[in-house]
Amino acid sequence: MSQRPKKLLEQVSDALRRKHYSYRTEKSYVHWIKRFILFHHKRHPKDMGAAEIEAFLTHLAVTEKVSASTQNQALSALLFLYRHVLDQEVGPYALSRKYPNAEREWGWQYVFPSHRISAEPGTGIRRRHHLDPSGLQKAIRQAAKAIGLAKPVGPHTLRHCFATHLLEAGYDIRTVQELLGHKDVKTTMIYTHVMQRGPLGVRSPLDG
Repeated sequence: MSQRPKKLLEQVSDALRRKHYSYRTEKSYVHWIKRFILFHHKRHPKDMGAAEIEAFLTHLAVTEKVSASTQNQALSALLFLYRHVLDQEVGPYALSRKYPNAEREWGWQYVFPSHRISAEPGTGIRRRHHLDPSGLQKAIRQAAKAIGLAKPVGPHTLRHCFATHLLEAGYDIRTVQELLGHKDVKTTMIYTHVMQRGPLGVRSPLDG
């Protein structure tokens, strides 16, 4: 019995794995390619080209107001699709044409750049990218180990501490909700249970 032909996104995943891209990059590229297809009403990418790529990138920048790095990631995903899956070259590149000085403008720079130069996925151009999140995670684990903390500690621990200390300092829960980006205040209320201060945590207005 013959196997069914693989769908386009499955072919993308296979190509990324053959070239040893990370799983995080695979998820990101598949996401952007899927959005590109849906944006153009499910047209097959082989029937589209540079004009459709530019229209999609413009939509991301103007309508969705994504960051420059996010727009660049979407472009890299689409270039990978055309070069390594569809075996097609697409030219003029919208991002390079619209932002010719991007590499020298502050708005396009990473606040926390990597100390290494690496090849950009899809284009092969060597650039300095942002620090990998795993570096921060490793540094926090090492710091926790150095001071003798036995419990697992990560970047998210700092977020929990930040929220708890704000509530202990008397900030209203709606403000904390907004700062943490919680859609539902019930999520923020979890931190009130962590405090466990009970009646002793109540301050009289006269104390202020």
